Amino acid sequence: MKFGIIKERKNPPDRRVVFSPQELLKVKEFFPEANFKVETSDIRIFKDEEYSNLGISIDTDLTDCDVLIGVKEVPVEALIPNKTYFFFSHTIKKQPYNRKLLIACLEKNIRLIDHETIVDANNKRLIGFGRYAGIVGAYNGIRAFGLKYDLFNIAKAETLKDQQELIDRLKRITLPPIKVVLSGHGKVGLGAKEMLDGMKMKQVSIEDFLNKSYDRAVYTHIDLEDYNSRKDEKPFDKKDFYAHPEKYQSNFERFTKVADVFMAGHFYGNNAPYILTREMLAAPDNKIKVVADISCDVNGPIACTLRASTIAEPIYGYLPNEHRETHFEDPRAIAVMAVDNLPCELPKDASEGFGRTFLESVIPSFYNNDADQILERATVCQNGKLTPKFEYLQNYVEGKE
Repeated sequence: MKFGIIKERKNPPDRRVVFSPQELLKVKEFFPEANFKVETSDIRIFKDEEYSNLGISIDTDLTDCDVLIGVKEVPVEALIPNKTYFFFSHTIKKQPYNRKLLIACLEKNIRLIDHETIVDANNKRLIGFGRYAGIVGAYNGIRAFGLKYDLFNIAKAETLKDQQELIDRLKRITLPPIKVVLSGHGKVGLGAKEMLDGMKMKQVSIEDFLNKSYDRAVYTHIDLEDYNSRKDEKPFDKKDFYAHPEKYQSNFERFTKVADVFMAGHFYGNNAPYILTREMLAAPDNKIKVVADISCDVNGPIACTLRASTIAEPIYGYLPNEHRETHFEDPRAIAVMAVDNLPCELPKDASEGFGRTFLESVIPSFYNNDADQILERATVCQNGKLTPKFEYLQNYVEGKE
């Protein structure tokens, strides 16, 4: 089996890669029969020489590879027919801007395996960059607070080497006694928590967060049951919430009355109640002045996320009484950080972490006859057809929706 590590071709440039040079050596150690070729790239976080110095082949031509592995979408014209591809295709939610990409995969007889669809038997995602989104998002949230109130101007995450350097920068600043509420207990939320803990911000219980005052910055970490309640006032039930989200409503308002910063690291499911509504933000007793929407669902559960922001311009302002954008320095504005490609700001750490999980969760399937059906479950299309699991995309492919 010959694997090719492809060059990232999407703009703006993405410096991440699925396997670092050292991780490829580990793959060879565990699976000596695996052959790798790395496509030459002048933007990748790891230089070509870092691979070639370890005896890994560098080339401009990957047509002799069986499996091609990348991070972001591959331009249609760069797709090599009759290959297996791994990348984030951004097609499984019927994204209109990538319809032509899925059509091309079908027409070119490509087996497409989307990183997002790699799940275990319980449908739990096995790989992703979520942790790194949380790490960078929390850093950016604190940075946004400093800029909003002209307290400090720490370096952009993209200019720093790794997570530890981000933590070191956060440790140098002095925060006023603010309250930060962090949502989400998945990879994103836990990544953000690593940063708050790393900078030695004190974690407090929800009850204390809501009712006590502090002489230092503190945070509380909340989950579904902490910001949703049943409309009929019966006890919260997580299984019921997932099955019948329409029975629930947000009660996040209690946090808006005491929190200065909201870091949104939750996963938002279809039909779930909106979390931070326009009404909450416009209320006279709303205290939140900075929102780091790490999850970044535009026009979704966080009302002030009017659009995704960029690494170049990560912060914009939101006027709650007018529901429109302004500059974040406007005294009336809530500062919003809603970068939708946060892991790109930490390409080395993100690549190394992704490679570790890819080696652990995916590569074995090529050598154990896909015993756990990892590859089978994750295959979006093969032999010119959508697989049964993804047949719901047929109308999307045909342009009917």
